[in-house]
Amino acid sequence: MTLRSQSPTARLQALLAQAGGLVIPCCFDALSARLIERAGFPLTFMSGFTVSVCRIGAPDTGLISYGEMVDQGRNICTAVSIPVIGDGDTGYGNVMNVKRTVHGYAAAGFAGVTIEDQVWPKRCGHTRRCNVVPRAEAINRVRAAVDASKEGANILIIARTDARATHGLIEAIERAQAFRDVGADITFLEAPLTEDEMRDYCKAVTGPKLANMLEQGETPLLSPSRLEEIGYKLIVYPLTLMSAAVHAMQEALLALQSQQVTSRLSDFVDIQELAGFTHYDREAKRYDELPSQKDSPSS
Repeated sequence: MTLRSQSPTARLQALLAQAGGLVIPCCFDALSARLIERAGFPLTFMSGFTVSVCRIGAPDTGLISYGEMVDQGRNICTAVSIPVIGDGDTGYGNVMNVKRTVHGYAAAGFAGVTIEDQVWPKRCGHTRRCNVVPRAEAINRVRAAVDASKEGANILIIARTDARATHGLIEAIERAQAFRDVGADITFLEAPLTEDEMRDYCKAVTGPKLANMLEQGETPLLSPSRLEEIGYKLIVYPLTLMSAAVHAMQEALLALQSQQVTSRLSDFVDIQELAGFTHYDREAKRYDELPSQKDSPSS
């Protein structure tokens, strides 16, 4: 069986089994996901922060709904052939909502889903105003997510804790290991403040670990090779593409305000190719000629 013919989850598992860290630019729509795939990255991550900003123009504070997130994810997963991990926030309710979220993300085509221990409404873990549920409730969320995967969702569970900001590093590490103990495939300790904290987490917790590299965030912005040496497997860049896109659009708007046209544009031919016109026209051409009489169903 070729890698392309495997399920998204199997392809993600195969990537995790390979040596070395995985650099993962985050996407926020089908176009950004397609650009990531075209650039040669083997997988992507649908960032809740960027989807909230780009889809509803609102901050990542729990305003975007489960339905909007899973719909955005379905479009992204359909547009690319690489595996996609989805931000499942807190699971959008109690443990039964968590199970529904996991099943829904799997049905949309995701290879993995994050479930976190923040209270609802959640918010970006680098904005210093988040809070977390008690440890027992957090563990039960992850248990429910793992159960949903075993009950047919067939999706990897990335268990995230934001307890570093509220309860300190030791509690965050203990939660991450507890998530592993109940079956989480990958752990994600959000917003460690120093490289030493990152090392302590990676040494103390078993299994693959995810580093969140947010430019100008709380966590030191280290190179992928350094993060791999520390012990991280997945190295995620949540805002890089959106920030670059916003900067480019602002430059273009300033040029138009000055009655100029910016020269920093993609070629129209490349935009058409990216949008899929070539594939569309090639497929449509197959149906230009009417089938012969002998090929018709009534013959």
